[in-house]
Amino acid sequence: METISVDKLKFKKKLSTVEQFSIKDFLFKWVGEPTEGLDDFLPLEYTESVFAKMEAKLVPGLLFNGDEHFRYATITEANQIVIAVLDSNEELKHRIISLDELLIGKHF
Repeated sequence: METISVDKLKFKKKLSTVEQFSIKDFLFKWVGEPTEGLDDFLPLEYTESVFAKMEAKLVPGLLFNGDEHFRYATITEANQIVIAVLDSNEELKHRIISLDELLIGKHF
């Protein structure tokens, strides 16, 4: 995953139902296809405050990479999946998932 600054991203204002399910499907695979399902393992809610996103219902969110908490996932105007995490310094970081990473599973 590539880390980029948020000012270089143009997020969608609304996500279709298909886009919302695509994000949930990606996240389900990303977290290792938990047997309890994504809704129990990582409950999400669709919000449109500032821009459209699938936000973690529980704060601080899923912990991964040792010190990062999942906050939300969204799709850019260029149809790229973006994951936002809060790091140990409580800084919000965005990671863009490239098509190549999706195809080879490098992001998992």
